[in-house]
Amino acid sequence: MTRAKILQPDLILGDTIIHLSPDILLSHDIKGLILDVDETLVPLRESSVSEDLKDWVEQIRKVAVIWLVSNNISENRIGRIGQTLSVPYLFGAGKPSRRKLRQAIQAMDLPVAQVAMVGDRLFTDVLAGNRLGMFTILVEPMVDSAMAARYYPIRNFEVWFSQKLGISLAPHATKVHKT
Repeated sequence: MTRAKILQPDLILGDTIIHLSPDILLSHDIKGLILDVDETLVPLRESSVSEDLKDWVEQIRKVAVIWLVSNNISENRIGRIGQTLSVPYLFGAGKPSRRKLRQAIQAMDLPVAQVAMVGDRLFTDVLAGNRLGMFTILVEPMVDSAMAARYYPIRNFEVWFSQKLGISLAPHATKVHKT
């Protein structure tokens, strides 16, 4: 895999995670999800989980096992979110490190090819998932889009840099197969 292709998500949703449907997962034979937390599920400055997210988790739980794997080092924050959603969690992951992703996959007892890494960041979530051969899904962050340009310059840089490397970030872009 080339350096640029390691940043290419398998699926670009073009919307927030609550628009990732069970049908999309079934069409890609995904039976497990590892979800980033901050900005993927909950805005960074908020600590409560929305009713829409709770409903989404209940729908997804019917077709896939869910784990939360976050770089956030606050066990209190990630634990509270995990407990609210009734899903297991790991914090302080250090993505793009693969260590805690492997731990979650092992606990799911699924082949890596049937587990998707879902997140809002290319250089952490997508890179970590691709390094393991997982199906990777890039979602839009759970932030006010008007504030995103001012308050999330790292993500904006990641997108700009990735596009310069030739990564396609058009919504619903998919790779043929991992090699």
